[in-house]
Amino acid sequence: MRTLCASTLLGEFFVIGFAGLVAMKLDDVSQATVWTVCGAGMVLSLLLCGMLGRPGGVQLGWALQIALVLSGFVVPMMFILGLVFGGLWWASIHYGRKIDEAKARWAAQQDQQAQHQAQQEAGGATA
Repeated sequence: MRTLCASTLLGEFFVIGFAGLVAMKLDDVSQATVWTVCGAGMVLSLLLCGMLGRPGGVQLGWALQIALVLSGFVVPMMFILGLVFGGLWWASIHYGRKIDEAKARWAAQQDQQAQHQAQQEAGGATA
């Protein structure tokens, strides 16, 4: 799950940066405000990549998704991009957990096979 979520967050890093470039052209928002908000979002997206395994990491990711959608009030295209990345975030969590479960089942099966094979070899050596 962490790999898929981190990939989504890295994509968001770039989208937030590009949205900042678009927002710079707006007359009603100062450049300092634009880059403070965009910079904070970009830093948060990178920090979240490392926090995904910790408690609250996924929830903070959801907060970032909501903020991305709400940024559409400043740059209207962000409504669409925010929804797209929200969908990618959901898919990363949903399918990432399924992949993690499948990997755990596979590892358990491999352990069982190795134990069974070791028992057979031990039984054959004493006979």
